[in-house]
Formats: sequence, structure tokens, C-alpha cells
Amino acid sequence: MVEADTARVEQQLAAGEYECPPCGGRLRPWGHARARVLGRGGEAVRVRPQRSRCATCRVTHVLLPVLALLRRCDLAERIGEALALKVAGWGYRRIAAAVGSPASTVGDRGRRFVDNAEAIRVRFTALAYALDPSLGAIEPRAGPLADVLEAVVVAAGAAARAFGPAPLWRFAAGASRGRLLAPHQPEPSRPPGAGE
Repeated sequence: MVEADTARVEQQLAAGEYECPPCGGRLRPWGHARARVLGRGGEAVRVRPQRSRCATCRVTHVLLPVLALLRRCDLAERIGEALALKVAGWGYRRIAAAVGSPASTVGDRGRRFVDNAEAIRVRFTALAYALDPSLGAIEPRAGPLADVLEAVVVAAGAAARAFGPAPLWRFAAGASRGRLLAPHQPEPSRPPGAGE
């Protein structure tokens, strides 16, 4: 996952500022992935993710912007808005009408969010404490899904104090490596600047 500014990503990639996730080598430009449209209607955004190749292990990677989640056609902010409404107790048809997505899509994402809830909560709680070791206790909320949302918000706050503010759901997309709604949650990644 990389920032949304395409020109800056290309500049950083050319300068070798991105690390290969599997081996730690330097990523170099390797063309582009196919163009795609994220979002619907007036908020639709066309993206053409940068492709990279590790100079050490030769593995290629697609650098997805934090606007998106893996294998999802809506913007991360729109998906996050729908998840927040689910946490607030809204039904999937009402959420679909509010965010402009098909009810079946909203229902699927809601089920995936419920299935991943504990893994997401653990991941973002660990990230929050890695970013801010002096952080106090994260207070439990009204239920398990509210606890997940609280962990994401607290981690985003810790990241904002460490690196500057970012939109909440772009932060969640980047911190989860785009896998917020993936079938299997990855292990928590170390924050930028942390040792091995």
C-alpha cells in the first residue's frame, strides 16, 4: 500500500525508497498494473497502480494506493462509512441506500467485517501500542464491533501523533495492507522506523 499521490509514489519508487515486504530489498519501477475505477457515480476515481520489482529477490508487486482495499471496487472511505453504520446498528439495506452500493455488496462486506472483527481489533490494538507505548487502556465499547472500530480510531490517533493526520479509512487501508476485509488477516506489521 502506498499513498494516493501518484507522482510522489513514482518519485519515491525511482529513488528506491520502498522496501520489498518479503526480503527487505529495494523496489524499483516495473510498469503499471491495469487501470481501474474505484467508487461510483460522482466520486469515481480512475487509478492505474504502479507495478514494482525487487532488485534483490526479483519478485514483482502492485503498489495499491490507500484509496482502496484489495479486491474491492469502492473507495476505502465509502467502505469504512458503511462499516461504521453497521457498528451503529444499521441493517445492510439501509446502509446500501445511504452509501449508494448494492445491498448484496454491503451485506457481504458486513459479514466479512464480523468474521474478521477479533483479528482486526487485535491488529489495530497492537499497532496503536507500537506507535504510542505510553497509550493508556483502550476502553471497551458497546459490543465487539464497536470495540473493533475503537481500536481502528485509537491506532489512527496514535499514527496521527507520530506522523501527522490522515483520513481514517485511508489509514485503515494502509495499516491493513489493503486486507481489512480479506479472508485471512495478516500479522501486525511493524510501524515505520521500528527495528527488526
